[in-house]
Amino acid sequence: MRKVYRVLALAVAIAVVLQIAAIALAGFTVAKDSGDGVSIGADYTNFGQSYHSIAGTAIGLVALILLIVSFLTDVPRGRSLAGLIVGLVAVQFVLAVVSFGIPALGVLHGINGLAIAGVAGAAARRSTETAAPQPANV
Repeated sequence: MRKVYRVLALAVAIAVVLQIAAIALAGFTVAKDSGDGVSIGADYTNFGQSYHSIAGTAIGLVALILLIVSFLTDVPRGRSLAGLIVGLVAVQFVLAVVSFGIPALGVLHGINGLAIAGVAGAAARRSTETAAPQPANV
């Protein structure tokens, strides 16, 4: 189960990196399209935006699966790290929703995304550590 934990944690970290790439693609696509005379309105979307939205939902699902798996393995602090990832993903969702009304909060959305990637990376590294031996009852 350690390997499953590691793969799921790495999947979250890699997915966040892809999220960063997707939102950069979205921003540059908006800039190009507006320069080309495309009307940017409420009904406008592009591949980067769509991918970012869909992949964000997938990250939430993988994070929940990681939390479940964390209870089936002996990764040191594995449950705590998985729970923290789920918590950060929940905050990420709230920040995304609120940032449409208060765009300046989008900065926190970006920073929190980096935190998710960092904690997921730490969780993956923890999965390679051996559990501390339990003292024998004498």
